[in-house]
Amino acid sequence: MSEIKRLKSGPRMSQAVIYNGTVWLAGQVGSPGKSITEQTATILSQVDKLLSEAGSSKSKILQTTIWLSSMDDFDEMNLVWDNWVDQENTPARACGEARLATPDYNVEIMVIAAV
Repeated sequence: MSEIKRLKSGPRMSQAVIYNGTVWLAGQVGSPGKSITEQTATILSQVDKLLSEAGSSKSKILQTTIWLSSMDDFDEMNLVWDNWVDQENTPARACGEARLATPDYNVEIMVIAAV
């Protein structure tokens, strides 16, 4: 049976969980109060670091879920996303509007990837 490995665990959650060749990342957020562009760039940098620590990379992302506090930010977020995502290995993706943990967060991104 495969071992479950947890990265950057705290009392409430782990930032990543690896099991059976798959890594699940917790929802990542950027610096509160920053622009959608800055928050998205920070999040994607965090995703890169967590995937690397898990033995994966953005080319192995299977699925991404993106929550925006306002769909008015969709195009601006996509400008950052499109420059970051591996164009040869784009993941399945969903994007919707949701009220996030605090009004200072504009975007939250969750990722599932192969290891």
